[in-house]
Amino acid sequence: MNIKVLDTTLRDGEQTPGVSLTPLEKLRIAIKLDEIGIDFIEAGSAITSEGERESIKEITKQGLNAEILSFSRPLTVDIDFCIDCDVDAINLVVPTSDLHISDKLNTTRDKLIDLSNNALDYCKDHGLTVELSAEDASRSDFDFLKCVFSNAIDHDVDRICVCDTVGILTPDSSFNLFSQLKDLSCPISCHCHNDFGLAVANTLSSIKGGAREIHTTINGIGERAGNTSFEECVVGIDRLLADFSTNVKISEIYDISKLVARSTGVYIQPNKAIVGENAFAHESGIHSDGIIKNYATYEPITPELVGRKRKFILGKHMGTHGLDTRLKELGLNVNKDQLNQICTDIKDLADKGKTVTDVDLQAIADNVLQINHEDRIKLDEVTIVSGNKVMPTASVKITIDNEEILNAGVGVGPVDAAINALKSLDIFKDIDLIEYHVDAITGGTDAFIDVIIKLQQADKVVSARGTEPDIINASVKAYIAGVNRILRG
Repeated sequence: MNIKVLDTTLRDGEQTPGVSLTPLEKLRIAIKLDEIGIDFIEAGSAITSEGERESIKEITKQGLNAEILSFSRPLTVDIDFCIDCDVDAINLVVPTSDLHISDKLNTTRDKLIDLSNNALDYCKDHGLTVELSAEDASRSDFDFLKCVFSNAIDHDVDRICVCDTVGILTPDSSFNLFSQLKDLSCPISCHCHNDFGLAVANTLSSIKGGAREIHTTINGIGERAGNTSFEECVVGIDRLLADFSTNVKISEIYDISKLVARSTGVYIQPNKAIVGENAFAHESGIHSDGIIKNYATYEPITPELVGRKRKFILGKHMGTHGLDTRLKELGLNVNKDQLNQICTDIKDLADKGKTVTDVDLQAIADNVLQINHEDRIKLDEVTIVSGNKVMPTASVKITIDNEEILNAGVGVGPVDAAINALKSLDIFKDIDLIEYHVDAITGGTDAFIDVIIKLQQADKVVSARGTEPDIINASVKAYIAGVNRILRG
C-alpha cells in the first residue's frame, strides 16, 4: 500500500530556533523535494509575513508535481492570504484538546466545531484542497476528536490529520489511536513531534494502525526536539514495513539531507541514522572483516541505497582486513608482515589520543614500505601583502620539474591568495580543493598550526597535511603535498 509523504521542512522545520531560510533557499529545497518524489510540500505559513508570502508564491509558480500547501488557522484572514499565494491546498490547523480550546483560544467545544466547519466551507467555496489537522490530538478527548473529524468529513474535507503536538504518544498508543479512527471515510495522516525521541517509531506504528499519509521534516528538524525524521521514516517504511511503500527516490535522500543542513546551518549529529557521517562507518576489526565478506553481517542496508558510501575508520579498534582495504584504495599493496606493522603503528598513534587520518596512514605506510618519493613540485618561497585597505596578494616561488617559477594571485584572505597563486598554473588547474581543516596543536599566539586538506582530481581523492607556526606556509605546503601525491598516480 502506498503511503503519501507531506514534508513540512519549509514550515515546521523552519521553526527550529535560529533557522530563517531565504526565499532562494526555500525554492531550492522545494524543487529538490519535488524531484525526489514528495507528494505534498507545506511551503510555509502565508499569514506570517510579506516575505513568507513571496517565498510561497515563488514555489507555486514553478508548476511542481507535488501539491503545495500553506499552514492556516481556521480564520478567514489566514485563508485569504493562502488564496493570494495561489497554493493548491491548505493545512487547516484546528486545536482539539480542552487545554488548547479553553486556555489558548478561550472558547468552547461547540464554538470550536463551528469555527472549523465555517473555515472548511470557506476553503471549499474557493476551490481549495483541505487537510484538517487536529492540533494536540493526542491529548484530546477521543469522542470529541472523532466528532471534529466527522463534522469535517460532512463539510467535504479531503484529508484529516492527527497531530501529536508535544510528542507524548508511544508506539502502542499511536497504533491504538489510529486503529480507532481508520474507519472514518477519509484518508488520515500522522504528524508527530520528537520530544521523547519516539516520533519515527510512533509514525511507523500509525501506518500499521491505519494512517495513509505521514508528515516529516528533512533531518527531523523543528521546534524543541524536532519532528518526524524524513529519512529515517521513509527508509523504515521501505525496509521494515513489508506491505507499505512511498513514492520517494531513496537513493537521493543523502543529497536532500545535505542541502537542508547547509541551508539551515543545523548540524547533523555524526551518529544520526541514515544520514549521519558515522551511519556507514566501521572501525572495529570484527565488523570490518564481516562487512568485507558480506555487508549484511553488520549493516541493515547498503550505503548506496541512500546515496552514501561505506567508510573504514582508522583507529585502535581497527583490524587488518579493513586496513588492507583502505590501503588498496590509496593504491598501496602490502604483504602480511607490512600490513601487521602498519596496523601496529596506527594503534600506537591512536593510543596516544590522536585521530588517525589518511595523511597519517600514508606517512606510516611510506615509512614501513621505505618509499622515498621524488616530488615534482617544491616550495621555495611565499610572500604575502595584506591589510585593512589592501586586497590580499600572494607571490609564490616554486620549482616544478627542476624549473623555477614565480607566480602571483589575489584572494579574500592571505591563504586564499596563496592558493590562488598556485591554482592558476597549468599543473594545478584540474585539481579541486574539496576540504580544508585547521587546528592549533600548541598554545599561544606562536602555536603550531596543523592544516589538513583534501584534493580531488576526477575520481581520485587524496589527503595532505602541513604543520607550521605560520598558517599560510602550512596551507601552501599541505596543498603542494597533496598535488604531488596526485601526480604520483
